[in-house]
Amino acid sequence: MTTHQIAGQSVTMPVQVRDASAGTVLFEVDATAAAALLPTDAFEIVETTPGRAHLALVLVDYRDNDLGAYHEVGLTFFVRPRSGGEDGTFITRLPVDQPFTCEAGLKIWGFPKTIEQIDVENTDTSSTWTLRMDGQLALAVRVPRGGTDPTPPSPMTTYSLLDGVPHSTVFTQGGEGSQVVIGGEGVQVTLGQHPVGRELASLGLPDAPVVLSSWIERMKATFENARPLTS
Repeated sequence: MTTHQIAGQSVTMPVQVRDASAGTVLFEVDATAAAALLPTDAFEIVETTPGRAHLALVLVDYRDNDLGAYHEVGLTFFVRPRSGGEDGTFITRLPVDQPFTCEAGLKIWGFPKTIEQIDVENTDTSSTWTLRMDGQLALAVRVPRGGTDPTPPSPMTTYSLLDGVPHSTVFTQGGEGSQVVIGGEGVQVTLGQHPVGRELASLGLPDAPVVLSSWIERMKATFENARPLTS
């Protein structure tokens, strides 16, 4: 059992998420533009068709979590290690709105967390997230909310740079109250002038095709320790 000391508190692995809601919007984007946003050449973008790739915009409201209660916005690409290994995800931006999870994410996994302003407005059928960074609008996105389907727990791999070294982290996620909406119905994206907004514009947002959106109202998850990749 591994324990990390974060801001004077002990975090025992694996980190447990007992209750959260999560929305995801999956966009089809230019693969070369996506590769330009990766901070390392240790990974390559997974192309869905020649020259095309997927960007996942992930919105999570953590209500009961070993790292506290907070909001999180993730910009995520699908990658594979150039040294060999399975396909996984790589998060290029991960704004959060609480300091403890920011420090934990950086120190435990090398996730690129920063502390930002994240405002969330929910209705019965939608969830609207507004991200402001350095006093500027970076992104506003509305996603469909709702669903009654179960989501069985599924293991996945995400990659990161921890102290500049490529690492992999296995996490498992599932829950209740889920839906998947094919296409862009109910999705609305507005970009601001912050550099993160311009990064998304370089990928073709807000007009990039939406492959699907998903919502899970009662999510549970576990996050294991990060492990260095072997060459």
